[in-house]
Amino acid sequence: MFEQYLQQLSGSGLAANGLIALNLLVALLLGMLVGYERTYHGRAAGMRTYGLVCMASTALTVFGHLPPGWGGAGASTAGDSTPVVQGVVTGIGFLCAGVIMKDGLSIRGLTTAASIWAVAAVGVLLGTGFHVAAILLALLCVLSMWLLRGLETRLPARATLDITLTFREGFQPDLDKVTAIAKARGYHVLRDSVTITFADDQPAWRFSAVATERSRALSPTLLAEELSVFEGISRFGITPVRN
Repeated sequence: MFEQYLQQLSGSGLAANGLIALNLLVALLLGMLVGYERTYHGRAAGMRTYGLVCMASTALTVFGHLPPGWGGAGASTAGDSTPVVQGVVTGIGFLCAGVIMKDGLSIRGLTTAASIWAVAAVGVLLGTGFHVAAILLALLCVLSMWLLRGLETRLPARATLDITLTFREGFQPDLDKVTAIAKARGYHVLRDSVTITFADDQPAWRFSAVATERSRALSPTLLAEELSVFEGISRFGITPVRN
């Protein structure tokens, strides 16, 4: 075993280990580059997570593309790395599922999960020798998360609100009347999203309301001011739906 370690530190073994180490270093830097955008915006998965994912993906694929005999002791590492890549994709899928959280009708973490998957692909490209493509993919990931955020806010879109109304005891709510009130304020109630619960003799309605036009729809703040003085409503909640 000691002789094998000596072979790893001389000749082709040293070159192989040096190549792997260089790939891992580049993977760490590219992963941290993509992860900084998430860190800047206060997300749970940041530079360390992205750097580790990218390095792990690289480490699991790089050895499959070394010439035969590299690594000492006459080892032959060249082969089909497709099973390794499939394993990386599967493992990263479990990690991505852990950062996706559902809060009511809002789903958070989709962008983080997608970017973690993308940075794993960066590592796979590095490990298989496509260094320019790996660098380009990392840069595109950063640019898409930085620039498309601003573009999304400028493009026409219809905001969706998750609204909960708790009515006073004895009050009989009318869905048609609620729909008409929402329409007058620039929102369309999605009738198939209405859920009704009843507790402490108080009915509670929860539904989604989509803004028909961003310029005409009342802001959640103004909508809350109006709901606070509506007859028959004891409590309410307004949450913007985010994906």
